[in-house]
Amino acid sequence: MGLLKRLRERRLNRELAAYRVELLDTHYHEVEHMYRRMRVWRHDWRNHIQTMKVLATDGDLAKLRDYLDTLDDELTRLDTPVKTGNTMADAILNSKMSLAAERGIDVRVDAHIPVKLDIPDLDLCSIIGNLFDNAIEASAGLPEGRRMIRVYMAMKRSMLYLSFTNTASEGKQPKVAGRFRTTKRMAGHGLGLAHVDEIVRRLDGWVDRNSEDGAFTTEILLPQG
Repeated sequence: MGLLKRLRERRLNRELAAYRVELLDTHYHEVEHMYRRMRVWRHDWRNHIQTMKVLATDGDLAKLRDYLDTLDDELTRLDTPVKTGNTMADAILNSKMSLAAERGIDVRVDAHIPVKLDIPDLDLCSIIGNLFDNAIEASAGLPEGRRMIRVYMAMKRSMLYLSFTNTASEGKQPKVAGRFRTTKRMAGHGLGLAHVDEIVRRLDGWVDRNSEDGAFTTEILLPQG
């Protein structure tokens, strides 16, 4: 029995390692895509200025106003609305918010990290990215008017507190072997929650999940200093 348990643990560790690599690669490409769009826009800025100069010289104020409105809309889409004080958290939160918006999900983030964290950037990226991915997946399957994600991050004394709440299908989500299961499947297994749990455990943190009718919440506390 002991041998079987060790073999299962080794298999789970291998699956988590492969999942971690795939997850980080996915997050990297999402963030890179967001910043690539911003670099392209900055590269085109000189052309935008020249175009506006021509419209101003011609006295075509109506077209100039329309052009400025278009640029303003584009800047709004490219701007990073969340500025937590932590570069890694900003990158992953804003990239995930962009993905959620494309799926018609109402996302609201209230995140403030005024101190330098002891948490490794890769662990922070994995926790936020995983929780956001699960929230997007759960909300995306609902009617558009019901899709919602709420994120809260702040320091609670010497602890970093994270809370993710998303709408979910009707009914309380059941537990399997004492834990909730993500519906996400990578390499045939739902490893998202297990990966978050592994990081929180390694960092001596605390995690709690709660499934109520139509909503799912994950809360995490991570000690700092």
